Amino acid sequence: MLLDIQSLSHQYKNGKIPKLVIKSLSLQIKPGILGLLGPNGAGKSSLMRILATITKPSQGKILWQGQDIIKSPQVLRNELGYLPQYFGVYDQLSGIEFLQYMAGLKGLEASIANRRINDLLNKLNLTHAAKMPLKGYSGGMKQRIGIAQALLNDPKLLIIDEPTVGLDPQERANFRQLLTELADERCIIFSTHIVADVESIADRIAIMRSGQLIQLESPSALQDKIANKCWQLTANFNELKQIQHEFIVSHSVRKENKVLLNIVADYCPDARAVSRAPSLEDAYLYFTRDLQSKADFARAS
Repeated sequence: MLLDIQSLSHQYKNGKIPKLVIKSLSLQIKPGILGLLGPNGAGKSSLMRILATITKPSQGKILWQGQDIIKSPQVLRNELGYLPQYFGVYDQLSGIEFLQYMAGLKGLEASIANRRINDLLNKLNLTHAAKMPLKGYSGGMKQRIGIAQALLNDPKLLIIDEPTVGLDPQERANFRQLLTELADERCIIFSTHIVADVESIADRIAIMRSGQLIQLESPSALQDKIANKCWQLTANFNELKQIQHEFIVSHSVRKENKVLLNIVADYCPDARAVSRAPSLEDAYLYFTRDLQSKADFARAS
């Protein structure tokens, strides 16, 4: 089982000017969890829509187990589960009616569909709300029903875009556990801006910036790449603005009349700074940093 993305590019017209949102991206995805990280505008959602066969790319090739899904999208659709970032539901239907409707669209037999629906309602803590109209669901409950519909056909490729938005910490933990259980048998692509949601479960992390794939490593390998670039500094509050302008500050904590800063920098930012262990969030912020603004600051200094 393999999804092979080859030299993928995509552009759309913004007024009269074409905008390139994905630039010559190549990536092979094997069974397990791929965490897709990147700032807003990096091209993550565009990539997800292309892989879900909703959008046709401008250039490139995508093979699912050796077959071209751009030419023959149905090859993948039968084995695909997809949860988009913005997921609409039919408010007048109950949770179980909605899932039965989606199962019908996916071509599932009624007996198989009912077993899957009951199992998913239980796993996603929605059994108590199964007969409640969706208009009465909270944001987190609607997100969970969206996750359930993506899993109805027991997909071999599961694409989920920002799935933990609206979930409370316990629901997020439950969802991460569910993905871990599913990952042995299928390819899972999990796009998010919450680094902590993929840090503990992803086999590999793909980082996008400005439509390009800039890093593809295991979480530990990404941290190793910045092992000598992480510092801790206790500073005065009147220094904070200047430090934030010059360096990446990944975390800050008020400490009486001072502030304790976690900084990511290519060199020691201050004589008072001490080296510290890196985190995945440090690596993410380092690789997606605004290089131009830092360069402008360096020239002005």
